[in-house]
Amino acid sequence: MVNIYNFLKSVIQDIKKESNKNSSFIFILVLLVTIPFSLAVNNIALILLILSVLINFNKTKFNINLLFFFPIVLFLWMSVSYFWSIDKHETLKAIPKGITLLLLPLVFMKVQISKTEKEKLLKYYSFSMVLVVVFFLLRAIIRYLISQDTRSFFYHGENDDDYGLVPKLLNAIHVSVFVALAFFYFFTKEIKSKIDIALSLLLAGFIILLSSKNIILVVVVLILVYFFYYSKASNKMRLRNLIIFGGIIMIGLSFGKIKQRFQEEFRNNAPNSLSPNVSATFDNGVHNVSIYEAWNNQKFSPNDYFPGTALRVYQARMFLELLKEENIFIHGFGLNASEIKLLEKEKKYNLYHGYGRFNFHNQYIQNFAEIGVVGFLLLVIMLFQTLKKAINNKDFMHFSFAVLMISLFLTESFLCRQRGVVFFTLLFCIFNSISPKESINIETKL
Repeated sequence: MVNIYNFLKSVIQDIKKESNKNSSFIFILVLLVTIPFSLAVNNIALILLILSVLINFNKTKFNINLLFFFPIVLFLWMSVSYFWSIDKHETLKAIPKGITLLLLPLVFMKVQISKTEKEKLLKYYSFSMVLVVVFFLLRAIIRYLISQDTRSFFYHGENDDDYGLVPKLLNAIHVSVFVALAFFYFFTKEIKSKIDIALSLLLAGFIILLSSKNIILVVVVLILVYFFYYSKASNKMRLRNLIIFGGIIMIGLSFGKIKQRFQEEFRNNAPNSLSPNVSATFDNGVHNVSIYEAWNNQKFSPNDYFPGTALRVYQARMFLELLKEENIFIHGFGLNASEIKLLEKEKKYNLYHGYGRFNFHNQYIQNFAEIGVVGFLLLVIMLFQTLKKAINNKDFMHFSFAVLMISLFLTESFLCRQRGVVFFTLLFCIFNSISPKESINIETKL
């Protein structure tokens, strides 16, 4: 208890010290750590951050960061898509979700974040994720004791049945990304205490339980990259640690729900499932669609079930068809307006009712379909520039963020969620914030 008290006391003193130097520091931190919380709490944190900037508006200079113009232009393009949207009501509803693409870059051009402040923001964010992980693990244990349902420890629930490790509203894949960034904070510390090691294992275990195949594989790849290109450890130590971690992953994948999720994908989407001659897989009368079928079938049936990869292949196919059929190359259908067309495709291909309401599950395709090649290129440029800066600065945390976003956008329409927009934009601004010496200073007056 004494150690916990001393730790909390030092945290409070440290945050107070940083806030005295930069009055917006605590509000940026609050916005960052409340991303997994309810949207109302996160919105209040955003409002407080903006108010702190406005109150101190005359005390700081406006520093132009050219990289921050890309999210601003992206938001403006998303907003003007209302005028050509095929579903103006949905576009109007979606515009406020992306407002942080405009507000946060403006805030960070007014509020400069030093390297030390970046490190402390990541530090306290990572510890906050530990608390989130502990909360959901305790929640899972209690729910298991009540229901005896092992699903309490894995993934998220489906539809209105909230039986998973995290609520469906949070989304297991998205939480995996939040936790993965915190994991790399502890994992890549040059001098690790026993607590750092324990927290790394806790967060890694939680990522495995969340069962996101994409994020688990990306985390493993990033660990390999860290050992081969960033770690200062000897080659012998690298090899030993790689073997240990690889063993942990293999053990994890050999059990229960995690094994089931991977096996489902490999069974239905193995190399031979690309062949038209492969026999269909049926479970309890339900046909699991293969990659080949998702890409080629001219008709489906209500009994067809699309595993994750097959669904994304089908959605990519629908996008290419729409791109040929509709005049959307430059401007798209309008922000959040593509559902109408996907529902038409659902009827055309006789899919089970509800599949047409799934978004593209690919942020690159989502941008292209809804705001055209302009929106697609803006997103790609942002990702490329942040990855380039991470590599040039040899900043592994920044590099991890960039790679996680690039890979996540391949399988998720992450920016269709307000929580996703806040996470991406805030970390993009924190990692790409520049010192006043690097920027173009403009004196501002009210």
